[in-house]
Amino acid sequence: MSIQNKINVAVIGATGYTGLDLILMLSKHPKVKIKYLCATKNLGKKISFFDKRIKKKLPKISSINKINWKETDLVFLSLPNGEAQKIIKQNYYQNVKLKFIDLSADFRISNVKIYEQNYKLKHKAKKLIKDSLYSIPELTKKKINTYRIISNPGCYPTSVQIPLIPLINRKLINTKNITIDSKSGFSGAGKNLTKKFTHKNLYSSIFAYSTKNHRHVCEMEQQLTLFTNKKIDFSFNPHLLPTFRGILTAIYVQTKKGKSGKILRNSLKKFYKKSKFVRILKLNTEIGSGNVLNTNNCEISVCETKVKNKIVIFSAIDNLVKGASGQAIQNMNLLYNFSENLGLK
Repeated sequence: MSIQNKINVAVIGATGYTGLDLILMLSKHPKVKIKYLCATKNLGKKISFFDKRIKKKLPKISSINKINWKETDLVFLSLPNGEAQKIIKQNYYQNVKLKFIDLSADFRISNVKIYEQNYKLKHKAKKLIKDSLYSIPELTKKKINTYRIISNPGCYPTSVQIPLIPLINRKLINTKNITIDSKSGFSGAGKNLTKKFTHKNLYSSIFAYSTKNHRHVCEMEQQLTLFTNKKIDFSFNPHLLPTFRGILTAIYVQTKKGKSGKILRNSLKKFYKKSKFVRILKLNTEIGSGNVLNTNNCEISVCETKVKNKIVIFSAIDNLVKGASGQAIQNMNLLYNFSENLGLK
């Protein structure tokens, strides 16, 4: 940490949607000095060229070759899958004080074979996976500041785990035949959206995709099993919406005998009573993503249905903030013992 009691930060992958949101928030963070903004294209341009919201004078876009790793405390990597692992491996052992927050999937999956099957990539830093921590801050049991590599969770898995894990742990719901239905704004697909999605009327229609083998499923399976010590039987159905940001996830569950929606709601309320970013709404509250856009909040509504013991748990987050850059800053705050909500109010 620098003399001014600020950490020197580099953002690699600065010009994507997640990178820009990250830089916007970091530029206002009182404990951060942004030293490097890196990309492979548009070198020498100001970051405000890509995002007019960023008013602070910051370093111009540069190559990662310009980074002085010895004077850098923390590196955020907002890169396509497969890229962060190479950079971390190259620099992890050179500077024992250097820490990394990876916003890709490179360190999310503990089983290398499962990672390689789902992401169709060879992992180049297998030995470092055990030295990394997958961290949804509200659920991370371990001491985050004992790790140097923090794996930031995926946006869909964040919206699923926050409401689901406490209810499974309290044995309030059946772990069989859970249906998870998620709808996301198109920013979740990144700036190469039109290469990934070619369906008709892309920006004015709803599109269901990857129902059988979405790559976030292995992440959800791993974490649900890890936190609950149970095999969770679920299906996951993602949809792309013609809106820029936001996720609304609906989780259809069967309650255990005698467990009402009120009991589920009160259990979540109790579990998250000290959480700064999780808000449990009143029972049967109608919910959308509107309240959480451009915030690091997760709103949850437990809703009863006309079918006995059938409950829908709705979870709303901003996919670019709580689902990515905001959660990364929340992890950074915990990593350096700052107030958890510093720079995220």
